[in-house]
Amino acid sequence: MTWNPELEELAERQRLAEKMGGEEKVSRQHGRGKLDARARIAGIVDEDSFREIGKIAGRGTYADDGTFEDFAPSNLIFGRANIEGRPVVASADDFTVRGGAADAALHRKFVQCEKMAHTLGIPMIRMIDGTGGGGSVKSLEDMGFTYVPAVPGWEDIIKNQDTVPVVALALGPTAGMGAARAVASHYSIMVKGLSQIFAAGPAVAAAIGDDLSKEQLGGSDIHTTNGVIDEEVASEAEAFLTARKFLSYLPSNVNQLSARAENWDPVDRKDESLLSAVPREDKQVYSMRKIMTSVFDEGSVFEMGKRWGRAAITAFARLDGWPVAVLANDPSFLGGSWEAKSSEKVERFVKLAGQFHLPVVHLVDNPGFMIGGEAERTGTIRYGVQAMNAVYKATVPWASVIVRRAYGIAGSAMSNAENFQYRFAWPSGDWGSLPIAGGLEVAYKSDIESAEDPAARLAEIKAKLDKVTSPFRTAEQFSVEDIIDPRETRPLLCEFADLAWRKLATG
Repeated sequence: MTWNPELEELAERQRLAEKMGGEEKVSRQHGRGKLDARARIAGIVDEDSFREIGKIAGRGTYADDGTFEDFAPSNLIFGRANIEGRPVVASADDFTVRGGAADAALHRKFVQCEKMAHTLGIPMIRMIDGTGGGGSVKSLEDMGFTYVPAVPGWEDIIKNQDTVPVVALALGPTAGMGAARAVASHYSIMVKGLSQIFAAGPAVAAAIGDDLSKEQLGGSDIHTTNGVIDEEVASEAEAFLTARKFLSYLPSNVNQLSARAENWDPVDRKDESLLSAVPREDKQVYSMRKIMTSVFDEGSVFEMGKRWGRAAITAFARLDGWPVAVLANDPSFLGGSWEAKSSEKVERFVKLAGQFHLPVVHLVDNPGFMIGGEAERTGTIRYGVQAMNAVYKATVPWASVIVRRAYGIAGSAMSNAENFQYRFAWPSGDWGSLPIAGGLEVAYKSDIESAEDPAARLAEIKAKLDKVTSPFRTAEQFSVEDIIDPRETRPLLCEFADLAWRKLATG
């Protein structure tokens, strides 16, 4: 008297579950250039670390006498796995089973998957392909009734956003609930040409007169430039590597601290290129990203949201192995001026840094909020104030380096001016309530016009004011704490990181 018959049936059900939607549908998935759900999980987690939960959830079919005949699995695969040795919840929608739409087992399985992450305090990975928890019109016929819409488990999605890192990878056409799950994350990825995201697909959009292809309606070129999705990559393999890299900077949950990595880059390294990084001509652009590469641990800069809100650079990096959140201006886009999207990006990133206890390093070259008709129409000042509020509310250690400009309200959002300022300025620093050049001819209009040589008089006034605007005059008043040799930036920021993480470790 053993349980061998039941164990044989269990093994058969598990074997059938691994067939997913069947050979034909899996082949069709691969023919579209897409990995299947099980290959995706294997591709993103540490080798042999995945333990599936609910593998035999789905729909069984039975003979008239009740004998088991066949089995169709649920279209959500999830379980416990490791990434770089740390436990995560890994999940993948199985598009080969009814296009990823809802089935009889999905809702409870979906809810338990999300609950697992915040209950155990481990990161959540969603690989989304299809409606990802939504329904299908065809299912209504099987059900025999319709229902008032509700989202089982959405409260758990909110809890995960509040407590653990959430990474979403859109790996195919993703609509409705699937699109919502992609956006409800801390970091999201699309694969160029493979992924599309929409509230409703092209067939539905055609009903309102939008005759668009999937790419035209919701391709990565759209959603990684409007801020819906953070990253565009070229392949699923790159998506997996990128997701793993993002998680490496964050703790497993909000009650823990991020890990320090080994560092082979000397703390006292002084890059000579920093001496000429900022041009003397104030209208000439330069590469802030090159400065970041020079200052932070070699190979550690990981940018987030590069294709949207481009006047602001948001990234993670390391200083002597310690992870930090990096905020910077990009003078090559709008001169670094914050417009609505850049401000929105800054607000979101600063809140993310605070949520997961990452010290912030702000490399400042901010000529102010963007001006003009388009800036007013898009509500720049509202989004700008929200970004400034996030900066002032931040409670994590904060260091600022004024690389060049800091003007007006946006310039004052470099840090909370009421707090102790761990702040350095380069000799190229230029600041004030407004750029001198912009108001010079207005302020001295009558003086210039009455001069025998107006051009010479303008040059004379400008030369005099250039001396007044010297950063050394500001340092005399201790209105800026320290002016430094740019080559000292890395050693000083490593000093900051050491002090910041000592503080974080003691609460």
